Amino acid sequence: MVYARSALTVADLRNQAEPFMKVKEEEKTLLDEFFNCCHYVAGPYNEKSGYLKLNESLETIGGSGQVNRLFYLALPPSVFVDATKFIQAVLMTNRGWNRVVVEKPFGKDSESSADLSNHLASLFEEETLYRIDHYLGKEMVQNLMVMRFGNRIFGPVWNRDSIKSVTIGFKEPVGTYGRGGYFDEFGIIRDVMQNHLLQVLCLIAMEKPATKHSEDLRNEKVKVLKCIKPIKLSETVLGQYVGNPKMEGDAKFGYTDDPSVPDDSITPTFAASVFYVENERWDGVPFILKCGKALNERKAEVRIQFTDVPGDIFDGKCKRNELVIRLQPNEAIYLKCMIKQAGMSFDPVESELDLTYSDKFQDVKMPDAYERLILDVMTGSQGNFVRSDELAEAWRIFTPLLHQIEREKIKPKLYEFGSRGPAEADELVKTHGFIYSDSYKWERTRTVSSSM
Repeated sequence: MVYARSALTVADLRNQAEPFMKVKEEEKTLLDEFFNCCHYVAGPYNEKSGYLKLNESLETIGGSGQVNRLFYLALPPSVFVDATKFIQAVLMTNRGWNRVVVEKPFGKDSESSADLSNHLASLFEEETLYRIDHYLGKEMVQNLMVMRFGNRIFGPVWNRDSIKSVTIGFKEPVGTYGRGGYFDEFGIIRDVMQNHLLQVLCLIAMEKPATKHSEDLRNEKVKVLKCIKPIKLSETVLGQYVGNPKMEGDAKFGYTDDPSVPDDSITPTFAASVFYVENERWDGVPFILKCGKALNERKAEVRIQFTDVPGDIFDGKCKRNELVIRLQPNEAIYLKCMIKQAGMSFDPVESELDLTYSDKFQDVKMPDAYERLILDVMTGSQGNFVRSDELAEAWRIFTPLLHQIEREKIKPKLYEFGSRGPAEADELVKTHGFIYSDSYKWERTRTVSSSM
């Protein structure tokens, strides 16, 4: 059942969606059956009459037996309060469970997030709320738990004694042209870093939970966030892309060339920040989070760089070991390590222990992140969703920086569409202990740059 303001029918929805669907000839009957199960009700978000009409349709479909209702709120912030009030007042069933999925953004800072959380708490119990961050449904993000806590070899080295730095990066080769109006209201920090990348940081840094049940997992993530102080502008680089005349299409346009973006916009499309988890395990280890639009490639990954080998006997020819978890695309886990050069030479050379998912699991269908998370909602599993106290801690870390940027009108560094981002970001990473090496075979053979 779809409820929206537009005067549409299921047939209209199908006509809009089908050109973007890859449907095999033998699957068309199943597609017909799917759309035959769909229903559409048009109505306003801010008037009770529309929700009463929607409830009538739901009651007709549900019959007289047990009924469970899942409400997925993909709504603009301007109508969120009214919509949730009417859902609670009109649409909740007493013949089964009710669950509410909330899409980001979860506010814009600590104050607005707290207002939103308090509003939801006045209407729904916490155990019925599912704040969705699709990154938590990605195969390799979920694999972090098994990799860390299902392998004995990582336990003894997963700490400040053996790890020099952790880099968590997100890169997109596309800009925001044509949709800059929405992006300009939030920027890259709110859009990517405060949620997606911070969630990955928690999974990398957290202690082993007592069980893999939802509350034990989320308790450990909150403990990590409580150990992070608000990030500083002095340890942050902001960037905004400009057009590249050597490229084609939208790449010729800079961020402010978009008619929906103000000419004097200082909204960052790139950000790099350094975080420290101030606890016994991680004290002094920089967690470097980087994200950007209009960069040189599409890639999201974690790079855990280990400390140098003490007592070097190879005349500085050994590079640091590095564990890389490629989140997307080409999901993979690989460990960069030193081995002897084949042949008569005794020189060390960099190689890899490589688990590339497309090679190992050729006949396995990887579920989409949203597929996995919607199934979690239906089964009542909240481990991959954001709890209210977790959200509050995340905003505590970012709000002072966001307010400073807006108050002081900090201008981002300019970088060209298709580049790696501002040069200042490379300097920031370098000064916090990350050493870039471009000699690695795995990435060269797949035409993927090793530097974030």
